[in-house]
Amino acid sequence: MISHETVFITGGAGFIGATLAARLVEDNNIIVFDNFARNSLQTSGLMGHKNLTVINGDIRDTAAVMSAVLDAKPDRIVHCAAIAGIDTVVRSPTATLDVNIVGTANIFQAARKLGSLKRILSFSTSEIFGSHAFQTTELSSAVIGAVGEARWTYAVSKLAGEHMALAHFHEFKMPAVVVRPFNVYGPGQVGEGALSTFIKRAIRNDEIQIHGDGSQIRAWCYVDDMARALLLALEHPAAIGQTFNIGNARAVITIYGLANTVIRVLGSTSKIRFVRKDYADIELRVPNINKARDLLDFEARIDLDEGILRTAEYYRGVAI
Repeated sequence: MISHETVFITGGAGFIGATLAARLVEDNNIIVFDNFARNSLQTSGLMGHKNLTVINGDIRDTAAVMSAVLDAKPDRIVHCAAIAGIDTVVRSPTATLDVNIVGTANIFQAARKLGSLKRILSFSTSEIFGSHAFQTTELSSAVIGAVGEARWTYAVSKLAGEHMALAHFHEFKMPAVVVRPFNVYGPGQVGEGALSTFIKRAIRNDEIQIHGDGSQIRAWCYVDDMARALLLALEHPAAIGQTFNIGNARAVITIYGLANTVIRVLGSTSKIRFVRKDYADIELRVPNINKARDLLDFEARIDLDEGILRTAEYYRGVAI
């Protein structure tokens, strides 16, 4: 377990970043660099913690990133900062490219200035596999959708980040690792997210809307499992220079089935309504996590029903 180190987390106020910070903060010095466009820290119980330092900054600001990293002299860097969420990406495709590409370049340029670094972990996405991805491995070809379709700007920007991380590993011997999350959900999620939206609406017995016909298939990974995978990727010697798919291939369900499962598990009276889908969508996305299992000894532990119950308990305790 990482202890007595300084861990610099870009996007640390986001859902996954804040969850990881909570796992590390008791035994480490945590530096969060974020513009607080979304803020999971506010309900995390971390604010004001003696081991947490918060820097309000824009990952696109080269000077600010460089200054923060060089001042912190971190032992490990986790690069979560990004524009994400389909609605946000479709609405702001140019900002998506700018934040995700320029921001990633900035953090790696800053990392190169450090005298020593034990690990730099960079986030990619399962979106790089395109609209149909079943049992995809780390060696499966990246498939980007039609040029001009706003959704794919996210995948393109994240794929560029993968190349940047691995190029730094090969050229500069930087201890880089890349993770590709597959549909992470759970307590603390803010902003967009189908499962969190379904849960919040089910708690209120509000109507649940499904985009399209609901036949889209996803694999859902609870955030505690994701955080455990990140800790393994940050520590395990075999992780350096590798890319890992992280998800739960056993929690696979259609979007329509997901809505019905949420209603059943939570005893909700919500009704389901199908609405028009005006953007490119992912029809099938299920990971193969054999590499993470073999190299990191990672496997997801939380099944879908339990994850829904835990997430609902969280949302019942905060204003939704």
